Amino acid sequence: MPISYGFLSTYPPTQCGLATFTSALLRGLTRAGSGVSAGVVRVVDSPVMSSSPEVVAQLRTRSTRGHGVAAEALNTFDVAVVQHEYGIYGGQDGDQVLSVLDEVRVPVVVVAHTVLARPTSHQRQVLEQVTRAAAAVVTMTHAARDRLVNGYTVNADKVVVIPHGAPVRSGPYLRLPGQRPLILTWGLLGPGKGIEWAIDAMHHVRRVTPSPAYIVAGQTHPRVRQLHGETYRLHLAERARIVGVTNNVRFEGAYMDEPSLTRLIRRADVVLLPYDSREQVTSGVLVEAVAAGIPVVATAFPHATELLSGGAGLVVPHGDSAAIGAALLRVLTEPGLAQQMSTEASRLSPTLLWPAVAARYQSLAAELLANRTVALG
Repeated sequence: MPISYGFLSTYPPTQCGLATFTSALLRGLTRAGSGVSAGVVRVVDSPVMSSSPEVVAQLRTRSTRGHGVAAEALNTFDVAVVQHEYGIYGGQDGDQVLSVLDEVRVPVVVVAHTVLARPTSHQRQVLEQVTRAAAAVVTMTHAARDRLVNGYTVNADKVVVIPHGAPVRSGPYLRLPGQRPLILTWGLLGPGKGIEWAIDAMHHVRRVTPSPAYIVAGQTHPRVRQLHGETYRLHLAERARIVGVTNNVRFEGAYMDEPSLTRLIRRADVVLLPYDSREQVTSGVLVEAVAAGIPVVATAFPHATELLSGGAGLVVPHGDSAAIGAALLRVLTEPGLAQQMSTEASRLSPTLLWPAVAARYQSLAAELLANRTVALG
């Protein structure tokens, strides 16, 4: 019998990783012919009109009420899928979500997008309470699971690893003779992305023939833009001028729909993720790059260290432009290396595509419902 899913999350047109993740997982579960139905309780700062029929309710982060309405909506589905990230819910460290979970009566799958290695006492308390309310907790990497099980008081039997998904994209673009190699970073832009180090690294590869182009594609994160405007992007453009790589660096700040982004990714010779964070246990961009078969150069955040360990990319120290430049130079010039990386990425790809990931959630939900039936028996 088909299962129905109620999601608690941000949701498009909100621009953030959780909204994109929820939309993609929902589409994967409700694909044509599946018989599966789904609805979304959308997390918003203020009430907004929604043209998406799947949005069945809203949880306002600036309201002390509304958690009952959100829980009531989730209870109309067989399983609730709750995206957890400290920054999306109201209250201290997003503890508003606890009031919702207190009133949810169907099995809850919590997707833990962030597991901090050094949380504050309240952050630890919130995540531990969230996991206690869940029938299952999904982490997207083994690093995140290990951190959660070993660093928090949780029931390890509840915690399962299901990777972040990626859309199905065609094979890598073949660069024409004489065409400039393309280094690509994409995603919402803001401090912490480490683009400064990438720009500095271009100084080390600009003499490759033909000279590589580095495209930074993506809008400034809405919250960053609200607080600081385009200061960060302007700072990066000035840094490129000072370093002397203006002709190598281009910013694509306009919104890209999925077909446009796919065309850009297929053109890339290497995807560069120079992130500053040492905490990041999940990166959707990293998964999409590997699933597309593109070689990756990334700083040593936990997800990159785990996913690239088999050879799909090179991992470099944080904040080290020389190391980033040397890694890019290897990928662009070392005979056979890029092809070896693409081959390993293609080996990993089938398990990372959304149809496979959605199937894992479907199996998990079916198991939870079966266990519940036995328990109620």
